[in-house]
Amino acid sequence: MKQFIAYIAVGFFALFVAAPFAATISPAPTASAACTDRLLGVPTWYRGLTTGADCTVEMPSGGSDEIGGFVWKLALNIIEMVLVVVVYIAVGFILYGGFLFISGGGNPGTVEKARKSILNAVIGLVIAMAAIAIVNFIFGVIK
Repeated sequence: MKQFIAYIAVGFFALFVAAPFAATISPAPTASAACTDRLLGVPTWYRGLTTGADCTVEMPSGGSDEIGGFVWKLALNIIEMVLVVVVYIAVGFILYGGFLFISGGGNPGTVEKARKSILNAVIGLVIAMAAIAIVNFIFGVIK
């Protein structure tokens, strides 16, 4: 009975004391913040190519350096999109390997297949994440 009363007391504390402190008002996003949004970690194709607060993409009218930077940023955005999808696929294979491991029932062939699947997926995940870091580094260097 004492334990039940303790649970109720903790519940009331969490509901009426801690919850109001956890509620925060976030500022309204600006229009320029919408230009850098990501969907599940996938960047927009126009990241770094917009001008102004209305997110318009304009082809540079300058020399070949400006056009080259525009094309490189566009290509790097597409490459990063593909790499983020590869990361999700690798995580899916890790989950698949875990499912095989759990449902293997001690069968050595299935357990080995699961272990190999998880190992290969982790290697792919590390490579893809390193590639994303390299792409973002290059993206930051290009003007």
